[in-house]
Amino acid sequence: MTEPYNPLDKLNLARSIEVELLGRPMAGFGELGDLSGAGVYAIYYFGPFAAYAPITDGGRPIYVGKAIPKGGRKGGLGANAGVERALRDRLGQHASSIQQATNLESGDFKVRALVVDDIWIPLGENMLIESFQPVWNVVIDGFGNKTPGARRATQFRSPWDVLHPGRTFAEMLAAHPLGVEVFEQRVRDYLAGKAVPLAPEGEGDD
Repeated sequence: MTEPYNPLDKLNLARSIEVELLGRPMAGFGELGDLSGAGVYAIYYFGPFAAYAPITDGGRPIYVGKAIPKGGRKGGLGANAGVERALRDRLGQHASSIQQATNLESGDFKVRALVVDDIWIPLGENMLIESFQPVWNVVIDGFGNKTPGARRATQFRSPWDVLHPGRTFAEMLAAHPLGVEVFEQRVRDYLAGKAVPLAPEGEGDD
């Protein structure tokens, strides 16, 4: 027996966020206009880095993420949560990371962003990751990392910082035991649909 459609089912809610985001136009990091609020976003790559060639047609994001209101990690439900600069600030951090990398250019990236009621933001991000399995979310960890505290200074540089060196804070971290050639091959294998082994632990979380 076919189950009746339930628009409030968690999966259907998540898909509605995904559809709404994908309906937004792409824009460069410097072309986001008056983006006010928190929500979800997808970043696309159109540049010459050879390993990413299969996704430079704009059909699949290289990274998806969320920007939650201040206090959101502590369960905050402030009245001003929807008018903060969470999305703009988070995307600004990403643009800075890309610009610091020696082999990437921020002008080669486009963004889709969607302001979302804060209670649905994690659900939307999870749906986007599940749908697109973006390479910087799944295989090359570390793009979303921020400056580590002193207690984390002995962790490895992230795979992202090995593949795209240049971020100042990454220089404080221990060299990763795997080299750039390994991570380039992982990207190629992953985008070709091949199984990719996990990297050693200790490189940090997004």
